[in-house]
Amino acid sequence: MKALGLTSATMLVMGSMIGSGIFIVSAEISREVNSPALLIGAWLVTGFMTIVGALSYGELAAMMPRAGGQYVYLREALGPLWGFLYGWTLFLVIQTGTIAAVGVAFGKFLGVFFPSISSSHWILHLWKVPPIPIGPMVLGNMDVGLSTQNLVAILVVITLSIVNVFGVRTGAMIQNIFTVAKVSALAGLVLFGLFIGRNAHALAANFSGHFWQNAGLGAQHAVQVGVGGPMVLVGTLTILAVAQTGSLFSADAWNNVTFTAGEVKNPKRNLPLSLALGTGVVILLYVLCNVIYLNVLPLDGNPAGATILERGIKYATEERVATAVMTQMLGGVGGALMAVAIMISGFGCANGLILSGARVYYAMAKDGLFFRKVANLHPTYKTPAVSLMVQMVWTCILCLSGSYGQLLDYIVFAVLVFYILTIAALFILRRTHPNADRPYRAVGYPVLPAIYIVMALFIDVVLLRYKPQFTWPGLIIVLVGIPVYYLWSRRSAASAA
Repeated sequence: MKALGLTSATMLVMGSMIGSGIFIVSAEISREVNSPALLIGAWLVTGFMTIVGALSYGELAAMMPRAGGQYVYLREALGPLWGFLYGWTLFLVIQTGTIAAVGVAFGKFLGVFFPSISSSHWILHLWKVPPIPIGPMVLGNMDVGLSTQNLVAILVVITLSIVNVFGVRTGAMIQNIFTVAKVSALAGLVLFGLFIGRNAHALAANFSGHFWQNAGLGAQHAVQVGVGGPMVLVGTLTILAVAQTGSLFSADAWNNVTFTAGEVKNPKRNLPLSLALGTGVVILLYVLCNVIYLNVLPLDGNPAGATILERGIKYATEERVATAVMTQMLGGVGGALMAVAIMISGFGCANGLILSGARVYYAMAKDGLFFRKVANLHPTYKTPAVSLMVQMVWTCILCLSGSYGQLLDYIVFAVLVFYILTIAALFILRRTHPNADRPYRAVGYPVLPAIYIVMALFIDVVLLRYKPQFTWPGLIIVLVGIPVYYLWSRRSAASAA
């Protein structure tokens, strides 16, 4: 049933993108780049790549408007193995891990109002996994069990998964309401910052002759190789690539609307348009938010600072930059308002991820590459109810494990690999299917998609070299999918015989 119009599809793009990242990751990016200009530069690089990626995906979405989206494009262009590897990684970590992390972030900020909700308030503490060093990586080092914080996350996941069984219209309505609320919160942050938040100390520290500090192409930046590894000096382009782990993750999930392509009205028009509109608006808000951060707080700071201004953007308490900015502008009321905004943002983001992710596993099951029952639709609501429930169970397990944060870090590299492969699919399909119906053609083809591939490859190579703890585990998760694919396809062929 086609229930998603242009507005709902655009809201799904925006709602899936805006989680908690924009409110937090600028602290780490600031510590890495050590320059106001490069903080904005990191977000501009992310913005360029996200919009070019969306414009490129628009052609594939309009050409193949079927449930499963990116999984289908990879399957059709590169073969079923590549589609499976994407769906495998999506199920194990990318989608479910993101939903778990967003749910826990919801619990973290609910704890601002109800202090008994916290990661250290255990209902059932099962195990403290010790740190396990493997070369430059440190695995483990986490608590496993049920805390009040991850209980809230599990309740959010269960509630939204059940709601989405009752039809895509219901899920889309929740998505639209929460996306309007969180876009309004980001716009409010920008407007408050412009009109009442500008701080003379921050303006002097960030702009009066200091904006371009450390931003020259010849500048050297310190970066630590791996966990506890040596510090090395790298150039400006390399540090911008390293900083992309935070900003690219914050802007990710824009492709989720393609997973629901089978339920979008007039998909040949609305899919590419929703991708372009949604990513454009969100990236503009993200860049403006960071401009406001620089207007309200100094970039540099002291981790032991007693006040918000002394700590600066780099050392905002628990890295909650947006909360620090709003508290600086409006006092405690501002911090509370920001906490509410981040909870609204997280709730809407989790809903969008739950709604769209289930469509990929449904498409895989129809191809015989996932549990067969996942291909069943609800008899009344025609939604992939079994897929939603399977996704819900695994996500709840990740909430309990405490490992989702590590898994998400590990998967940034793999996410980029699949974006590179999917945009390469654009070139392959132009050659192998020259006469296919293409209601929309990628803007700037072949130059812009080629630039995207070069930039993403550069970022992945830099991350392999300087952030091995983020990259090799992601690569291993993808590679383990290869034998799983052959086992599953052989079993599927045997049962069909």
